[in-house]
Amino acid sequence: MRAMFRSVLAATVLIAATGAGSQVRAQAAPASAAEGERLERQMWAYLKANDQANLMKRMAPYFQSAHSDGTRDRAGELALIKTLKPSDYTLSRFKVSTAADIMVVSYWISVRETIAGKTTSSKPAMRQSVWRKNAAGWQWIAHSNLVPIS
Repeated sequence: MRAMFRSVLAATVLIAATGAGSQVRAQAAPASAAEGERLERQMWAYLKANDQANLMKRMAPYFQSAHSDGTRDRAGELALIKTLKPSDYTLSRFKVSTAADIMVVSYWISVRETIAGKTTSSKPAMRQSVWRKNAAGWQWIAHSNLVPIS
């Protein structure tokens, strides 16, 4: 599982660094840790409410996720989100790294979800998102969720 997580992390960083083929531009001021935490908390509020409109606004067209059951593109992730039915959740232990217009946010979450018709454990598990800032603001470009499905 750790080897898979490291591979996904390396791929996520590569995607973020390449920006899906475009150059990374310098940003006047790097994002703060508080900004990364705020973005993740907002996304979880959208996920819990199944607010597809706001999720679509935040997700890059080239969004990609990695889950223990495989990878998904933007459309696949939105379809998954419709069926998640997340319980109340707790987010903690945020770590935010920034470089130019890229922000990587890792955190722990306790939540019970439904993925592929199966319920996940509510034990704390690590998640990671990659964000990229453009003229419209921060866009969610990648997410890793390697919680085992029981």
